[in-house]
Amino acid sequence: MNYRAEIDGLRALAVLPVILFHAGFEWFSGGFVGVDVFFVISGYLITNIIISEMANGTFNIVSFYERRARRILPALFFVMLFCLPFAWLWLTPSDLEDFGSSLIAVSTFSSNILFWLGAGYFDTSTELKPLLHTWSLAVEEQYYILFPVFLMLTWKLGLKWVLTILSLTFVMSLGAAQWGAFNKPGFTFYMLPTRSWELLVGVFVAFYVKHRGTIRIHAVNQLLSVLGIGMVIYSIVVFDEDIPFPSFYALVPTMGTAFIILSAVPNTTVQKVLSLPPIVGVGLISYSAYLWHQPLLAFARHRLLGSTSEVLLIALCIASLFMAYTSWRWVEKPFRDKNRISRRKIFSLSLIGIVFFSLMGWLAHFASGFSDRIENKLDFETLSSSPLRDKCHSKFEPCEYLGDSIEWASFGDSHTVELSYALAKLLDKQGVGIEHNSYSRCKPTLSDNVGLCLKWTNETLERLKQNIQIKNVVISYRLTLYLFGESLGHYPALPDIKSESERDEIWNDLLKIFQSLIDADKTVYFVIQPPELPMYIEKIAFWQGNSSQKVKGVRRAWWDKRNSYVYDRLDEIPEDVRIIDPIGIFCDSELCDGSDLNGYLYFDDDHVSVYGASKIARMILSKAK
Repeated sequence: MNYRAEIDGLRALAVLPVILFHAGFEWFSGGFVGVDVFFVISGYLITNIIISEMANGTFNIVSFYERRARRILPALFFVMLFCLPFAWLWLTPSDLEDFGSSLIAVSTFSSNILFWLGAGYFDTSTELKPLLHTWSLAVEEQYYILFPVFLMLTWKLGLKWVLTILSLTFVMSLGAAQWGAFNKPGFTFYMLPTRSWELLVGVFVAFYVKHRGTIRIHAVNQLLSVLGIGMVIYSIVVFDEDIPFPSFYALVPTMGTAFIILSAVPNTTVQKVLSLPPIVGVGLISYSAYLWHQPLLAFARHRLLGSTSEVLLIALCIASLFMAYTSWRWVEKPFRDKNRISRRKIFSLSLIGIVFFSLMGWLAHFASGFSDRIENKLDFETLSSSPLRDKCHSKFEPCEYLGDSIEWASFGDSHTVELSYALAKLLDKQGVGIEHNSYSRCKPTLSDNVGLCLKWTNETLERLKQNIQIKNVVISYRLTLYLFGESLGHYPALPDIKSESERDEIWNDLLKIFQSLIDADKTVYFVIQPPELPMYIEKIAFWQGNSSQKVKGVRRAWWDKRNSYVYDRLDEIPEDVRIIDPIGIFCDSELCDGSDLNGYLYFDDDHVSVYGASKIARMILSKAK
């Protein structure tokens, strides 16, 4: 296959937005589509190689996997080796335990499965995962295992049958991605069945070029290549984390990439731009740049507790390019040279790397992150979420806790979970139980057409109102998130990404929820949100050093401003609502704490632990008398 400099230029267009997106720059809110561009490029290049060799009768599956091992594993293992000492020094026990799991998953080409089972790609906590970005490598590696075998089995059937089967696979994969982006977003984002259609876009381009050649009309090539690069840039600038992905929306960057590959031929404007030496240079090191950027950003955020300035983030992005050149020059290139490193040696070293990093990961995971690295004088058991969180949270059907008579109910988002469990433990002493109702990141809504949350809110409210046995309803939300935006990683700044009309709509819907329950003869308890922390509590305690003292949180003045919208409008709440303000549990006049002298009040940055929730539960029951 003839070398095409513009393909390397296209790689640069893919990798730079990904780096800047992970750094958090808002102008690149859709930078994650760079991965989709890479998928199309991979589908095109790999298919081009395989079908050319098959047509010549020279394809060898062992040689294919040898090339893939030379291309992917040396630089990947080099970056993973770099991560080990920083993980030991800078990661808390739970983070190191998770990192160990990711080492195993990356080594066994299954990190996409691991991260699917964990947090969502756009969750703030994913910024702290040094190997998060390897999910896309796992998707490609799984594709490399399956696709050559498919072609070997179907090649003799003829081109028509091969393309027919691939077309059916494309339609099913795209259809699954469209449905899954709205119904199973985690699986859809990370997994090969809903990503394979993007690789197949590149596959179809490869077949077209192989059997039809490039388009011969210059004006058409100019138009399609400009349209293609415009579609990719549009996706990078306009798309954001609220876009269901990879749904039909992903057709914009993937088809744009296909147009560029197909039509950015010599003498077109796009080909000339993408072939400029500086752009090609970035493209050549793009794989290593992709490998380096996330660990650098993640470890910096761990070390600085998320307080990374824009200047530092820019410096880290530049550093990732320097590190990329280093590993490209002294790791990638030498290992691709068959004269320097034989097939036997590359396979042997690959196996050693897989075993070594799997072993390191196993040790970190099963040693619980080597928790003996830190001194814990506080009761570590208090740093815990509800044992029923996974079973009962984000479900349409409620959970009933303890007690023979279910007279209480909870209602809200994830801030309700631990409170429900702690309240149930206290009520059980009276023989009374509680019905737990919570859905993750569902703001108070009765009017905003947000689909799942609107449906859950209306159905749950209706069930509570009709249940005459339930007399008390406890309502708890992380309102500051919905009213102003995420605070994690932004403290001491005050996020303000919502409009006044959006805030008023949320607040008015909350008031309507209160009133509808009051009209149904329920006693309503509104729990004002506890203060947020600047970072996960375990991380603050880890770096604070002396865990025999209270874990320091945010300044009281910051929290008073952050939550002022709620405090200023408390008099609008129906007077029958019993307001629970736990600020005295968490703050004095100067500072809010993450723990007291006996235990941790939170288990992350904003969710109270069961220990912390039990203190709020006692306040609720004191108001019930």
